[in-house]
Amino acid sequence: MSRRNPIEPFLAEGRTLLLDGGLATELEARGHDLRHPLWSAKLLREDPRAIEGVHRTFLASGADCVISASYQATPQGLVESGLTRDEARKLILESWRIARRACELHSAESGAQPAPIAAASIGPYGAYLADGSEYRGDYGLDAGALVEFHRERVELLAPVATLLAIETVPSLPEALAYARLLAEHPDAFAWVSFCCQDGERIADGTPIEDAVAPFDDLPQVVAVGVNCTPPTHVASLVERIGARGTDKEIIVYPNSGERFRTDDKGWDAAPEEACIERLAGSWRAHGARLIGGCCRVSAADLARIRGSLGP
Repeated sequence: MSRRNPIEPFLAEGRTLLLDGGLATELEARGHDLRHPLWSAKLLREDPRAIEGVHRTFLASGADCVISASYQATPQGLVESGLTRDEARKLILESWRIARRACELHSAESGAQPAPIAAASIGPYGAYLADGSEYRGDYGLDAGALVEFHRERVELLAPVATLLAIETVPSLPEALAYARLLAEHPDAFAWVSFCCQDGERIADGTPIEDAVAPFDDLPQVVAVGVNCTPPTHVASLVERIGARGTDKEIIVYPNSGERFRTDDKGWDAAPEEACIERLAGSWRAHGARLIGGCCRVSAADLARIRGSLGP
């Protein structure tokens, strides 16, 4: 590969790379109504400064990496919302540019070294469906069909983004689809993280060891792990990934432990033991060196995680 692995500078001297928190839920906490099939991507058109503002707040809270608002921004979904295909493609690219600009501004103002990086989010097929199926993976599509669905967005972002964040993968067929697409882009660095149902299996029941295996021979995949998973499952999942043997870094950014209700879009309270700032040290001890938060993990939570892990 001709480009330098973008996460290496952050892991020098035993450091932990801190990811950001829940972009959409932070936007909702600031009063934005995201009850829409595009979720946070809705604001790429309506209020891009709000997205940039949340990125910058996460960076000010200690994040080394922010993830773009393209999780639910697919060419298919944007066209269905009324954009032309060309407008949809431009908006997806703009999502990453917004995240990159936030990093550049933060770096210029703070002098942070290494300078923070932006990752381009690529969410699962279920995010496009907007029906909660990314937490199950029961789409009824095979890997070939999923390759064709994801191809355009990967081809758009792979040449420009510092890093692809392929996240919330719920099923083995979708993992296989992503592996096939990444093989077509050997110079595009990426991480791949899975949504898991417990401490052993991803959402469709595949053991986590089998889910990460398709990426073993792809050197551009710099990390594998889990996200949008209850914090109480993470230590076991990290241990199982590490035990199978991998030369990839392990990445974890679970949700807050609160349970999302797909019927009314509400949240049930997290159990007391699901405290990320207390658990993060154990994930680091098990081998995860990229740590952050997903849904309902706030900027304040992120600052506490940074404090618990150290610089």
